[in-house]
Amino acid sequence: MKATAKDLRFHSRELLNTVNRGEEVIITYRGKPCAKLIPYEERKKNKKNKVALFGIWKENDMVEDVDGYVRDLRKGRF
Repeated sequence: MKATAKDLRFHSRELLNTVNRGEEVIITYRGKPCAKLIPYEERKKNKKNKVALFGIWKENDMVEDVDGYVRDLRKGRF
């Protein structure tokens, strides 16, 4: 569905109801696509897929000595 910026301003409730039904809404400004309203989906946290150095350090089993690991990473920079 397409809607203008004016429609977004005056009919935002109807556009949000459209999005809640699962449709995507393209917002146009002066005839050109400007934005897209899509349904919001919550991300599910998957603790099985650990990325190195991402998240809280105390829960990262891959790196036991955090200070030493960070120092090793920075050796070439300074």
